[in-house]
Amino acid sequence: MKNKTVRIISIIVFILTAVAGLVFAALYLLRPEFMPYHEVALGTQWTDLEPAIQVLILALMRVSGGAFLTTSIALTFLMLVPLRNGKFWPYYAIPIIGLATLVPSMIATFSVKFNTPANPPYLIAAILSGLLLIVFVLALVYRKK
Repeated sequence: MKNKTVRIISIIVFILTAVAGLVFAALYLLRPEFMPYHEVALGTQWTDLEPAIQVLILALMRVSGGAFLTTSIALTFLMLVPLRNGKFWPYYAIPIIGLATLVPSMIATFSVKFNTPANPPYLIAAILSGLLLIVFVLALVYRKK
């Protein structure tokens, strides 16, 4: 594989990660109640929850949404400024920043998946984490060439 191919693959993975982060940010920041898989996990409807529990769940959703939004903004900035200007270090920084958000998200969704009857969106985080890890390793290998 050539350096140019690695760069193109990396940029595609970075864009996918940033866009997915924006989608999840919008979902978790803008929803007025929990997600459908939360209902399945809890075995109860939103309207049946006590107001204090509703506040707590929405607060946790907003924190997750904020993390996705922050990550997407950081990745976009790194792609548009230093990466676009020929710097190589974003090929390391972007996967690290992405993984810092995706790995905890993946662990949380796996916990829901394997401890409740719900089916949370764990696959997206798992796939993007794997792709970012591959891109990071490729950057290490091809930087030395």
